[in-house]
This record gives sequence, structure tokens and C-alpha cells, in this order.
Amino acid sequence: MNRQEHLLTILSEECAEVAQRASKALRFGLGEVQPGQELTNAERIEVELTDLFTVVEMLVDEGHFVLKNRLDAVAAKRAKVEKFLQLSEQLGTLTK
Repeated sequence: MNRQEHLLTILSEECAEVAQRASKALRFGLGEVQPGQELTNAERIEVELTDLFTVVEMLVDEGHFVLKNRLDAVAAKRAKVEKFLQLSEQLGTLTK
């Protein structure tokens, strides 16, 4: 495996770790501290996101992909998420 492949593997692993921690927070709450741990689930998500962002930054720095000014894309994604949250609320699957 070359460096790029390793970084992409690490990227995949970090995405999975964010997903796992989010799942734990859904099950037990953001404020829960697992036995034997010092951080809350919210704090652990922050740690995992930092790890993820770091690997993304490394891939960008090495020229494997480019993250341009994404403000328009972020705004569009926010609007899409809000639209589907409203639909979920109308369908009764999202409570206030």
C-alpha cells in the first residue's frame, strides 16, 4: 500500500469511528460517560471529528483532492437537511 492508500484507509476508519460514537450518543445521550472513560459522548465525538478533519487536511495538503470555498455547497446542504427535517416532523417521525 502506498501513502495515499494508507491515508484513504485511515479516512475510512475515522468516518466509521465518528459514526460509532454518534450511535452511542443516540443510545445513551451526549452527556453520558462510559465506564472507564473520562470524556462524555459529545467530547468523544469532537475528538473523532478532529481526527477525521486532520486526515482530510493531510489528503488536501498532499494534493489528492481540493476543497474549494464550499460556502455555497454548505448552504445548499443545510437547506436540504432542514427540508427533510420539516418533512420528518410532518410525518411524525421527528418530535420537537
